[in-house]
Amino acid sequence: MLFSDELLLPLHPKTSKLMHFLYNQVAYLLEFLFRCITLFTHRPRKKFLKFVNNQRGLLKSITASERTKADDRPTLWVHASSLGEYNVAKPIVRQLHESGRWRVVQTVFSPSGLDYLKRYRQHAEAVYPMPLDTASNVRRFLDAVRPEKAVFIISEYWVNYLLELGKRQIPTYLISANITEHAPFMHWYGGLWRRALKSYTHFFVLNEASKKRLQQIGFDNVTVTGDPLFDNARKVAHTPYENAVIARFVDGRDVFIAGSIHDKKDLELVSTLANRHQDTRFIFVPHEISPENILRIKKRLLCHAERYSDCSADTDFSKTQVLIIDFMGALASIYRYARWAYVGGGFTPYLHSIIEATAYGLPVAYGPCVERKPTAQELAELGVGRIVETADELDEWFSGLKHDHNRLAKISTTAITYMQRHEGATEAIIQTISDYER
Repeated sequence: MLFSDELLLPLHPKTSKLMHFLYNQVAYLLEFLFRCITLFTHRPRKKFLKFVNNQRGLLKSITASERTKADDRPTLWVHASSLGEYNVAKPIVRQLHESGRWRVVQTVFSPSGLDYLKRYRQHAEAVYPMPLDTASNVRRFLDAVRPEKAVFIISEYWVNYLLELGKRQIPTYLISANITEHAPFMHWYGGLWRRALKSYTHFFVLNEASKKRLQQIGFDNVTVTGDPLFDNARKVAHTPYENAVIARFVDGRDVFIAGSIHDKKDLELVSTLANRHQDTRFIFVPHEISPENILRIKKRLLCHAERYSDCSADTDFSKTQVLIIDFMGALASIYRYARWAYVGGGFTPYLHSIIEATAYGLPVAYGPCVERKPTAQELAELGVGRIVETADELDEWFSGLKHDHNRLAKISTTAITYMQRHEGATEAIIQTISDYER
């Protein structure tokens, strides 16, 4: 993308105020609409409605909770939009938390991610939904939490949060950033976002291309560290994990795992594959776990499928081809039971973690929307990953690998070598965050 000098010029003060005013009006309008929606959704079941409902009385709840805290350590605030993005930060948060120096507060947008982090609060003293990015919400949130430092994951460009963090001179970091030409601050209209980005103390980016794009718009506080998710995935892969139900289902067979089945397109591809290869056992792990979604999966299958929650270590799986995992948080560990993998979300901009499967040396297929995922493109070039757009393409890929043990062994070696080459981001990031003092 070519940039003109005008792109780098600061906004005229009046233009900047106008854009910020319009941004705030949109944010306040959304907040008003969400409040109206919550009047009619006291027990929401849809993901969006759960998100909206989580905003009800949120600032009041956070303020009350923070007032009663009995912890005098400085607060480290970590925000990730979803559980997948939190997993990127997990090795960093774990080490900072285990140092004993920090009281960690986590925020998240995703309702499913929120439920999981609240249930398994391993590296945080508090977990909250993130309040909407209005100026008043931001001030109330920061007044309540009073973070000493703030960490955002991948692509968080919330204007009011960033401007207020900068105003309060709170060190703020963006981790695992993949800066693309589609980011708002890379366009002529992105002056407001470029001003907000000045609040970042340091950018930790995935690749040189991201660093160059930030330098193009005037930022030199950038380090190419790669993705901490490599460190987390390697740690999970080397941590013992046993599941008696899954082990009983696998029973020494080669198994295909479809992880984070995200939408109807993902389901179409993997269900068609299972229906065509009824001699192979499959593990399906839906991204959204709900009775409706589980039923939708079962209806697509010609074979017998069981829900994990209906099984035990004594279940007779002799007539079962597909095991549907209906609990959260263990996908990265479950990949160890598989021989081949498909990762969902690739027909949206939100491809889920293929690194978690690669950590076990698995060949992995995924949908075509990989512009925001350099790892997906690199693995495809290495022959470890495969971009597929149709059920026939997925079938062709799997059929070619199914009995080719030499090729599978070569892919496994390439995948493990790739993982080892990308380790180390966690230590570099922690060192910078720990060393910086206001």
